[in-house]
Amino acid sequence: MSELLLLNGPNLGILGRREPEIYGTDTLADIEAAVGREVAERGWKVVGVQHECEGQLVSAVQDAYDTVGAIVNPGALMVAGWSLRDALASYPRPWIEVHISNVWAREQFRHESVLAPLASGVIVGLGALGYRLAARALLAHVPAA
Repeated sequence: MSELLLLNGPNLGILGRREPEIYGTDTLADIEAAVGREVAERGWKVVGVQHECEGQLVSAVQDAYDTVGAIVNPGALMVAGWSLRDALASYPRPWIEVHISNVWAREQFRHESVLAPLASGVIVGLGALGYRLAARALLAHVPAA
């Protein structure tokens, strides 16, 4: 069975409790299950990874070179996650950057992602639905085996 990496950065492990007026009430487990349903027909299994530490996220990317693609929500690492950027630059598969909130409607420091230029696509501001849309995009982008 092929695997899809679902990578989430700092503070995303507390989704559902973290500022629900911004991030909604879906938990990370809810999101992983929804993405799993999106990709099940293709025979893909979701491998969810969430860490607070950038180094652990880098290791997760480096350990996932055999996955079919990735959905990446780097959280605040989008603005200064240079080692994560380097790891994703070497990741050999397509990946989609996702942000639950509309980062351009928030603080100025959130308006630029150091990762986005490397991504196959970027989805922002659509809540947890953004993850499912990213899964659909990867299904369309990755040839069936």
